[in-house]
Formats: sequence, C-alpha cells, structure tokens
Amino acid sequence: MNAPFSPYLTGMAPGLKQLISLLREQYDYVSVLATDSTGFQTSISQKAKSVSRETLTTERGAVVRVYRNGLYSEAAFTGFSPDRVRETFEKISRELEEQFSLLEAAGIKPYETAALPDGERTIFAEMETERLPEAENLAGLVARLSEISDLGMKKGADMGIQMIDCQARASSTHVCKMFLTEKQDLRQSYTYSEGMIAALVTDGERTEMSYTALSGRCGPELFDGMAEKLPEALRIAKDLLAAEHVVPGEYDVITSPEVTGLIAHEAFGHGVEMDMFVKGRALGADYIGKRVGSDRVTMHEGALCAVDVTSYAFDDEGIPAGDVTEIENGILRTGICDALSALRLGVQPTGNGKRESFSHKAYTRMTNTVFDSGNSTLEEMIASIQKGYLLEGMQSGMEDPKHWGIQCILDRGYEIIDGKLTGKIVSPLVMTGYVPDLLGSVSMVSRDREVFGSGYCGKGHKEWVKVADGGPYLKAKVRLG
Repeated sequence: MNAPFSPYLTGMAPGLKQLISLLREQYDYVSVLATDSTGFQTSISQKAKSVSRETLTTERGAVVRVYRNGLYSEAAFTGFSPDRVRETFEKISRELEEQFSLLEAAGIKPYETAALPDGERTIFAEMETERLPEAENLAGLVARLSEISDLGMKKGADMGIQMIDCQARASSTHVCKMFLTEKQDLRQSYTYSEGMIAALVTDGERTEMSYTALSGRCGPELFDGMAEKLPEALRIAKDLLAAEHVVPGEYDVITSPEVTGLIAHEAFGHGVEMDMFVKGRALGADYIGKRVGSDRVTMHEGALCAVDVTSYAFDDEGIPAGDVTEIENGILRTGICDALSALRLGVQPTGNGKRESFSHKAYTRMTNTVFDSGNSTLEEMIASIQKGYLLEGMQSGMEDPKHWGIQCILDRGYEIIDGKLTGKIVSPLVMTGYVPDLLGSVSMVSRDREVFGSGYCGKGHKEWVKVADGGPYLKAKVRLG
C-alpha cells in the first residue's frame, strides 16, 4: 500500500492558497509549508514501560515565509481554518511587519538576498509502506517488545552473562508535508521507523551496555524482525565485558559500515553544509575542486542516494530531493545547501533545506550521507593488516568545520595481528584526526554497503533532525586512544 496523504492538509490547501494570494499583495515572494505527522514511540524493559503517541517529528502546523526588499521573514501558526483566512492573514501580516520593523530599528545589516524563484512545479508522492503508525495495535506491539525483553534476560543468562536489564524500543512516524506558493503545489506522505535492543550487563566489577538498531523508510512492519537482533546485542555485551583498554597510537584499521557512516557524517557533514560557507565557518569552502581523500574515496549525499528514514520527495523549502556527489575519487566537488544559501552563493539548491519542525528555521542539513562501495572483500582487508583493529559500533562524534578536525567515540575494536583476528577486544575507543589525512589514508574499500538511520543530528547544540549515513568497510590509518 501507499501511505495516504493527510486529509487534514488536503482540506487546508484551498484556504492556504487564498492566504498566499492576500500576502502576495504585500510581498514579492510567499510560501507556506504545512505539516501533519503522526506516530508513536514505545520503550519496554524489565524495570519500566512507556508508550507515547508522539515522536520528535510528530507535528501539526504551518509556517509562512515572505520576501521584500532583500529581506525574508517567517511566521508559524497552528489551528488554521479555511473559513477564517482573512483573520489569519491579518494576524500573520502584523507579526511579519513587526519583524521587519525590529530589524530596521536594530540597525542590523542582514544578508541581502534575492527573491526565491517561483516556477511551475507539482509533486504528489505517496510512498510505499505495509502498515501505518496510526493504525498499529500498540497493545500487541508492547506485548511483543516485552517478550523480547524477557527473552533477552533468559538468553543472556544461558550465555553466562549477568543481566541487569534488556530494553526494546520502537518508534514509527507517518510524515505528511505540503509546500505551496502561487505556482507550486507539492505534497508528500511517507513512513519511517526505527527500533533498538539494548542489553545492560555486569560481571560484578564493571557494567556495560550494548545495543543494536534497525531503521527504514517503512511502517511498523520493521518491528516484526526485531527479535532477530537480540543475539547480536547479547554477543556485543559479552564482548564489552571482556574488553581491555587500547594502547594509544596510530593504527591501520578497518571501519565497519556503521563506523564508516559516522566518519562520513562527521568528516563531510556540517563541514560542507553551505550555509556555513556563507558565514565563513567551514574550511570545506576552500577545498572545492581540491583533493581531500585518496582515489578510492567517493561520497554521496542526498535524499535520493539511499532509501532510509530521511529519504523524501522534497525538502522543507520545496526543493526536489537530490543525489549530490560531494567527493569524486578523492576530489571535493561540492557541498550541500538550502535554498537561501544557494541564492547567496550563486549555486543551485540541493534539496537539503530542513526544519526541526514547522516552527523552527530552515537550515542546510544532511539527509543520507554515504561512501560508495569499492572492489575489496572484508577477508582481503583483514589479511592485509599486520597490526591493527576492526572497528565496530558508534557512540557519538563531533567535528570542527572551521579546522576540519574530527573525533569519533567508538564502541569497540577487534585486534588483528598478521592478517588474523586474535579474539582480543578493546573498548571504548576515541578516534581522532584531520579529515584530509584520514580520508587520504583510505587504501581499500569493500564491495558491500549498509545505511543506518537510527540517529538524529543537531546543528550546534540544537535543531535536531533525522539523518542516515553509512557505506562499505574502509581500510585506513587513524589515531586511537
């Protein structure tokens, strides 16, 4: 089945078109983004149970963006009624004019920008799903997650693990968005889901937590296979209890697809978001057309370059989804940008203008960020290492876009000596480096590729949006500590 577009938004459309016509009498450009997204999230463990009909991306509301004399202004609102268009127009108009007056009174010199183009464009996308979050039997799902938690406790004990808790989480959202201007009518509907199993374990002296996750641009059918992830979570938990500390130094490593995705996200995430170019806050602006990695490094970014939680038909500024080749055989070709940054830089927008919600500002944001596959096998890569580690699992990461430093907190490393895994495990790990050095050291890339979409990304300390990243196994040289 296809995820049906929101009847609520359909009913709002004629009234919003009237609102746009009224505002166009005062402004040179007017657009409206209207949203109606529903969903649920639930978490079950031995110690607690929670069920909510809200996720980070459930919302219902709209935002108007207008342009006049080189300046843009926005106003968000809820509770729109097609029968009260004039009343909404007057309220929004007052709010917008107050914003323009405040800018003028403060004497602030903003970024002067041209009006966004408003060419004819129509998109109607209802993407495929098997089930809808709003129709899911939550009581039945809670029962299945409880069984997973109970089974995890039993299987862990059978493996000789002292279990403290086993948690199962499931979240699913049905996203509906409508973007309208005088000449554009874009509507999209899709579902995305994510699940996680975590095991909290101890050996009496130390306590560790492992987790495995799954995600997809699909409905709650994703959770039918969650129990299959349980053995992996328990194996990782047992590995972590046996792990030692790494001797700090520089090593040849193989990054698993999950770690590869973290590198992609941190190395060429915010650093090539081109609203950072406008503000002079990213070193990537100076490297367009220059080498930033080995010939084996090619990277794509865009809602169309993979199918996962952030694979949409158009972004929050009405720009169709794209597939951007950021790095081609080691050469940085371009960054990604929202519509306003594109105007200021004289480039084409890439479909990466995203809002945390309708009431938040649009920024340049990542969607799917992935390394391309190569020609090696994992076995060949392991055999090529004299002394190093196979790195798996990610905890967090950060970057310095202005100086291109990167830091990744990884879950564990499996020692490789003379081309063979020894069974020794080190954890936790901090991987650091200068982005061009790290990517320049990539010497082997595997044929397979995976994408992971169970995380969120913030801009600064806020503005959280869904992202996905991944790639193949990479062989590189990094610093571990």
